[in-house]
Amino acid sequence: MKSPRKSASPEGQRSLFGEILDWMLAPLLFVWPISIAVTHYFANSVASFPYDQALRESVGAIARQIRFVDGRPQVMLSGSARALLRSDEIDSVYFHVIGRGGKLLAGDRELPLPREDERALADAGEAYFRDAEYNGQDLRVAYLYLSDPGMPRDAWVLVEVGETMEKRSQLANKIIASVILPQFVIIPLAVILVWFGLSQGLRPLTRLRERIQARREGDLSPIPARRVPEELQPLTEAFNAMLGRMQNNMEAQSRFIADAAHQMRTPLTGLKMQAQLAMRESDPAELRHALRLIATSVDRASHLVNQLLALARAEASEHSQQALVPLDLERLLREVIEGWVERAIARRIDLGFEPAGPVSVLGNSFLLREMLNNLIDNALRYTPDDGRVTCRVVAQGDFAVLEIEDSGIGISEEDAQRVFDRFYRVDGTGVEGSGLGLAIVREIAELHRAAASLRPNPRPSADGTVRGSIARVVFPIHRSPAASEAGSPALPGNLPAGFA
Repeated sequence: MKSPRKSASPEGQRSLFGEILDWMLAPLLFVWPISIAVTHYFANSVASFPYDQALRESVGAIARQIRFVDGRPQVMLSGSARALLRSDEIDSVYFHVIGRGGKLLAGDRELPLPREDERALADAGEAYFRDAEYNGQDLRVAYLYLSDPGMPRDAWVLVEVGETMEKRSQLANKIIASVILPQFVIIPLAVILVWFGLSQGLRPLTRLRERIQARREGDLSPIPARRVPEELQPLTEAFNAMLGRMQNNMEAQSRFIADAAHQMRTPLTGLKMQAQLAMRESDPAELRHALRLIATSVDRASHLVNQLLALARAEASEHSQQALVPLDLERLLREVIEGWVERAIARRIDLGFEPAGPVSVLGNSFLLREMLNNLIDNALRYTPDDGRVTCRVVAQGDFAVLEIEDSGIGISEEDAQRVFDRFYRVDGTGVEGSGLGLAIVREIAELHRAAASLRPNPRPSADGTVRGSIARVVFPIHRSPAASEAGSPALPGNLPAGFA
C-alpha cells in the first residue's frame, strides 16, 4: 500500500500526511515522559500504603506493652518481641521508647526524634508518619505519644518505629515496570494504527488528485462534487471557480482570435489587391491614386487592429478583477475632448463641452479614456459636416450620467438594442466602421458597474425636427467613507427613470 510522500519538497513544504502525523505523534512523545513521572509518583504512594499500615501495627503493638504505674511508664517488651520487631530479610527496622526528658526506656537511642512542630501538633494515642534519615539510610518512621490522665505534655512517652525503604522501592519499581513496559508495545502499535488510519483518511484526497490528473488537456469543466468529503468541498468549489475563470479567459481569447481573423481578412485582401494594381500602373497620376487608396486601407486596418486590441484589453481587465480608483469623470472627459478638436474643426462640427463640476467615480483611467474616445469617434462619424456634438457629465443623485449628444443621422429603436453587439452595423448609413466601437463601450461600462445605452435624440433641432442620438453611460457615484455612512449608492441595476 502506497502512501503520500512525507519528505520535504524543494520549497521546504512538507506533505499533508507528514504534518498531520507530526501533530498527532509529537504531543504523544511530549506526554509520555510526563506520564512516567506521574506513574512514579502514584507507584510510590501505592507501594507505601501497605508498609505504612504494618508500621502502624508495630507502633501499636509496642504501645500496648507500656503500662503507667503511679504516673511512671513501664515497658513490658520481652526479648522475643524485640527480636520479632527486627526480623526483616530486606529492610532494617529500628525502634525506641522515650520518656520524660528524653530518657531512653527501650530500643535504639540514635533513632531521630520528631521535630518540635511535629511534636506540638501530635495528639496522644494517634499514630503519625514522617520521613527521616538514620546512619545514611532513608527511613519511614511511624510514631505516637502515650499519656496517663492528667499527665503534662512534656511527660508523654514517645514510641517510634523506623524502617528502611528497600521493600517500598522494589514494589514501586515493579508497579512502574508493569505500567511502562507495555507502553513500549502499545506506542509503536499506536503509531502504526495512526499511520494506517491517516492513509485511509487521506484516500479521498488522493482520489481527487487522480481524477484531476486523469483529465484530458484543455478540459476545464467543473469537478463533480459527488462523493467529495465535506472538508474538501470548499477546496473543490474554489478550484471549480478558478476553472470557470480560466474557461472565460479561454473563451475570450478564442473570440478575439476568431474576430480578429474574420475582420482582418477583408482589409488585408483589399490592401493586397490595391498593391497589385498599383504595381501594374505606369501613369504617375493613377499610381498616386492607388497609393492614396492603399494609405486609406492601411488607416482602416490600423483602426480595426486598435479597436480589437482595446476590446481584448477590456475583456482581460474584466477577468483579472483589475482594481478601480477614484477619479474625476468630468475632468477626464474634458481631456479626451481636447484630442478630437482638430478633427471636428476639419469637418466644421461644433464639438462642445458643458461643464457641471467635478463628479467622482471608481474607474480605470486608461479604459475610461478608451471608452470616451470610442463614443466621441462614433458621434463624429455619424454626424454630417456642419453638425453638432455635445459632451457632458451630470450628477443625478447617486449616479453620474455621461452623455454624448449628436445631431447625426439618428438611430431607430430596433437598431439601438443591437448596436452594442460586436460587428453589428446599421444598414444604409454610408459610414465606414468595424462595428466594434460600441461593443468596447459596453465591455468597459460593465467592468465599471455602469450601464451604457444609445437612444434617438429626444431634443428637437432648430428647425423642429428630431435628429441625432444620445449615447449615455450611467455610473454609480463614488463617495468618501464619511459620506457613504448616510446611505449606500444605488447600482446601475436600479437606474432612475429616464436613464435606461
